Amino acid sequence: MTSYPDFDSFWDYSNPGDTEIKFREILLQIPNDDPAHLELLTQIARSQGLQGKFEQAHETLDGIEKQLGSDLSRAKVRYLLERGRVFNSSGHPAQSGSFFEQALDMAQQLSEDFYAVDAIHMLAIVAPPASALTLNLRAIRRAETSQQEKARNWLGSLYNNMGWAYHDMGDFDSALNIFEKAEAWCRSKRDVGKTRIAIWSVARALRSLNRIEEALSKQMALKEEFESSGESDGYVFEEIGECFLALDRKQEARPYFKQAYELLSKDEFLVAQEPGRIERLKELGED
Repeated sequence: MTSYPDFDSFWDYSNPGDTEIKFREILLQIPNDDPAHLELLTQIARSQGLQGKFEQAHETLDGIEKQLGSDLSRAKVRYLLERGRVFNSSGHPAQSGSFFEQALDMAQQLSEDFYAVDAIHMLAIVAPPASALTLNLRAIRRAETSQQEKARNWLGSLYNNMGWAYHDMGDFDSALNIFEKAEAWCRSKRDVGKTRIAIWSVARALRSLNRIEEALSKQMALKEEFESSGESDGYVFEEIGECFLALDRKQEARPYFKQAYELLSKDEFLVAQEPGRIERLKELGED
């Protein structure tokens, strides 16, 4: 059996453009009649969607769909997941649900726990808050009880999603508890990126609970951690600004809002989805 690179390991979700380029290089190594070829094309479509190139993503998926047979296959599961994701990312969540449902049913029939959990977690994303909570719990149970390590590796993200489901419902205490659980899990895996996200989420829940000083302390520590590795994060700057603003320290808040605007205004997806948020950062960061 011919061995190809594990293309999923090359994913850089923070840089989907470079990821697409890398995937296209790997695609040249895989024959057209190999199922891995179609699977990789689904991930090229995903990278296009993350770049906001929704029409191109759908065109890529149309090409995949024409090549899928009638039999159940992992490639078909991944096609369904990415078609649903592109619909959701392009502002059409109502059209995405049926694709995630089909992906879940097929993944379960194939005993592909990783993709079954993926489908449930996407259904949670497009569901109302109350339903999202139930779906996230279902996804967590599926991941925690799976014998497949790849499926269990979903847990950090699922705890995070569940925390946001609680947060969206206004249950900030429960949100904080699950975010802290996510942080502990990510630390246990020594996953620096996900640990940072978890810490940010813990601090955000603390701000919602009006524990502003604690939230600010965590965000400042996170800022210093980014800076020590030569990085910066617009969302951290934004939250530091929000904390200072909540403490009525507007002068101290301004430079952080300015830095948040400078970084986040470059995110085309965020600008398209939340233009009011970007404009607010601009206004709050002005002298």
